Amino acid sequence: MFRNVRRALGVAAAAILLPLAGVHTAQAADTAGLKGVAADAPGAGYWHTSGRQILDASGQPVRIAGINWFGFETANYVVHGLWSRDYKSMIDQMKSLGYNTIRLPYSDDILKPGTVPNSIDFSSGKNADLQGLSSLQIMDKLVAYAGQDGLKVILDRHRPDASAQSALWYTAAVPESTWIANLRSLAARYAGQSTVIGIDLHNEPHDPACWGCGDVATDWRLAAERAGDAVLAVNPDLLIFVEGVQTYAGVSGWWGGNLMGAGQYPVQLTVPDRVVYSAHDYATSVAQQPWFSDPSFPANMPGVWDKYWGYLFRQNIAPVWVGEFGTTLASTVDQKWLAALVSYLRPTSTYGADAFSWTFWSWNPNSGDTGGILKDDWVTVDTVKDGYLASVKAAGFPSTGTGTGGGGDGGGSTAACTASYAVTSDWGSGFNAAVTVTNSGTSALKSWQVKWTWSGAQQVTSMWNASYTQSGASVTAVNADHNGSVGVGGSASFGFGGAPGGGSAPSLSCTAT
Repeated sequence: MFRNVRRALGVAAAAILLPLAGVHTAQAADTAGLKGVAADAPGAGYWHTSGRQILDASGQPVRIAGINWFGFETANYVVHGLWSRDYKSMIDQMKSLGYNTIRLPYSDDILKPGTVPNSIDFSSGKNADLQGLSSLQIMDKLVAYAGQDGLKVILDRHRPDASAQSALWYTAAVPESTWIANLRSLAARYAGQSTVIGIDLHNEPHDPACWGCGDVATDWRLAAERAGDAVLAVNPDLLIFVEGVQTYAGVSGWWGGNLMGAGQYPVQLTVPDRVVYSAHDYATSVAQQPWFSDPSFPANMPGVWDKYWGYLFRQNIAPVWVGEFGTTLASTVDQKWLAALVSYLRPTSTYGADAFSWTFWSWNPNSGDTGGILKDDWVTVDTVKDGYLASVKAAGFPSTGTGTGGGGDGGGSTAACTASYAVTSDWGSGFNAAVTVTNSGTSALKSWQVKWTWSGAQQVTSMWNASYTQSGASVTAVNADHNGSVGVGGSASFGFGGAPGGGSAPSLSCTAT
């Protein structure tokens, strides 16, 4: 709620941090072993959902335990803090602290031609490889390096422009058509790069946004279906993160935090098993809510969370990701709130990945009413705040190998790949299909090609994220320039249209170099 207050960017919040005695040292010890990534760690490839869990490409459950790093949505048109540090050092620090995912807010302004990022320090070699790049090209660099570090990325359409958030997903200046076109553009840009696991369609819908009311102009659930289907049409591997609204059936809560209507009116997409619901929840440093003054606080909070969004997880309807939560920790109420919420999210040591996913707000210290994990110098960690999160941190993920400056192949390494084929839609006279290429070898792939032979009369009519040749029933698809490099355990994908429909899935062979 009250996002104009919480986005007083550049104003550091002076916080008197009062630790919750006796819990942080033990919690940090519990998760110390989670910060390294085992060779068989879950998280490889693209992800999908099953009931309340998020599963990786091989069906292993995964837990998002991450951090928000904002700035692309502001007039700097790039993540904040690059005026102080090199971006790689900050991503390395996120990993070292046990965060496994970065949520990157952006505004549609970064997709406008001529947008120039600013406030980046290039002195002493910092951010040297970002000089002269556009905002989107810098985002590419962040995604690539995060993937190399074993972190996943969620793109968050935070604002229609750099000036302010919007209640609805569109404004007079940024119509729905632009919103959807830009979502599709980003989805296509990162197709084949499994570091980017999904897109948060719009940040914090609020009144007059409704859920299930049926009004095309205000029903956020219907808009999410339109946008989600548009994204999946160009990149069917992505997760679609859908936030709540403010008010449902006369009951109000945090902006984006009310998912009471999702049980009765679920978001239904053409590609199954892609929806993750997202809630936002905050403490009194953002705004006062009636539950904070309840005589039973904080014991009342699990019931509050169950009502607004937790029931979706508890009833095995869908995964829930708390995309934002944060506080200065300046008051005792806020300290109790955060301790209760962390407990509600379920400790990793007890539940593993059968738990709520989350990304804390924020990495940045310059969020006016929450502060961040970093202190005002953009280097020092607020160990008290970070300590509250220790029990819900989770293991990192395999490197996608898409970053720059990685090590060479070791002796005896082997390049190998496998490919899988899935029909995403079939209307009789034609069909769409997706192919996922997975690095099954012991060294990074430089390139790959996939071959198959159809048993019927099918012909490729169009292909994206790969090029192809077809001779009779035999098809050969070769990687595009941007997705030929695939790290060990990582994956890339391409899609195509064909005709006629109704054919059986062919056997695929994959050759790698």
